[in-house]
Amino acid sequence: MKKWFMLYGMLVCIWCSGCGGTGGQGKSIRIAVIPMGTTHEFWKSIHAGAMTAAREQGVEVIWKGPLKEDDRDEQIQIVETFIAAGVSALVIAPLDDRALIRPVLDARNMGIPTVILDSELQESVYASFVATDNYHGGVLAAEHIGRLMNGTGKLIMIRVLEGITSPMKRENGFLTTIKSQFPDIEILSDNQYGGITSETSYRTTENLLNRFGDEVDAIFTPNESTTFGCLRALQDAGLAGKVIFVGFDSSDKLIEALEKRELLGLVLQNPFNMGYYGVKNAVAVLRNEPYEQVVNTGVTLATPDNMNNPEIRKLLSPDLSILSE
Repeated sequence: MKKWFMLYGMLVCIWCSGCGGTGGQGKSIRIAVIPMGTTHEFWKSIHAGAMTAAREQGVEVIWKGPLKEDDRDEQIQIVETFIAAGVSALVIAPLDDRALIRPVLDARNMGIPTVILDSELQESVYASFVATDNYHGGVLAAEHIGRLMNGTGKLIMIRVLEGITSPMKRENGFLTTIKSQFPDIEILSDNQYGGITSETSYRTTENLLNRFGDEVDAIFTPNESTTFGCLRALQDAGLAGKVIFVGFDSSDKLIEALEKRELLGLVLQNPFNMGYYGVKNAVAVLRNEPYEQVVNTGVTLATPDNMNNPEIRKLLSPDLSILSE
């Protein structure tokens, strides 16, 4: 009884608090956008892109993600609740490349199409996939850090979390490139996980710095939380700007570190476009209009030297004003 009461409460919340309703024909199409989390700047940019597409297409977007970015069960429950509520389509950034297959397949069987963002599922049970070329992002980071190290020295790579394909592809692209193009670089550690919060990433980095001390010449981190956690650990250890550091994604604190050369590179995705094309493709599926089954939203390297280029600056600080309207 308690479980059904909670489900009923979620349904009422969803129907009553949809964000981004546009009125008019938008009332006939309701698209649920379910990120991995809602706190990082990356997800806020996806939200802004989704809202922009919803406004252009005259549809309604409902935004709801797990409280914690590693809570697979909560994300699955959110998806199942939206299916029960009868939304028109789902746009999901899956927390697990296997666990989300069943609910997405259930949605398809009920006539609710799904567009997948950011991190691919292991089975193609969805209508469209919109994401960064994550492997290439790892390649860009490796080529940059390898040049900065002059092809020699000792390196640490901190992983994010098992089961999420996007950072795993970045990690694989990075390691493969380092080993093939810079064979004289020694990898001190590549099997430690920072997790999905900056606090856990801080502790992981702190432990690695305590273990390897002055041996560390460079560090690579493959997402926003590991990058920020590592930055704080380097700052507290007095090593920021001394250890070559290349990370992934952007936030105000990471931009500030790039300006100070505490970070020497940030691999940038285009999360705004992920949200935008995710919703746009979902609408196209519903309206039987042409759409791309796979959309590559691009990946770029920002450095202290090019960060004020207008195109780079736009990726570093996307326009989120639509979220406050």
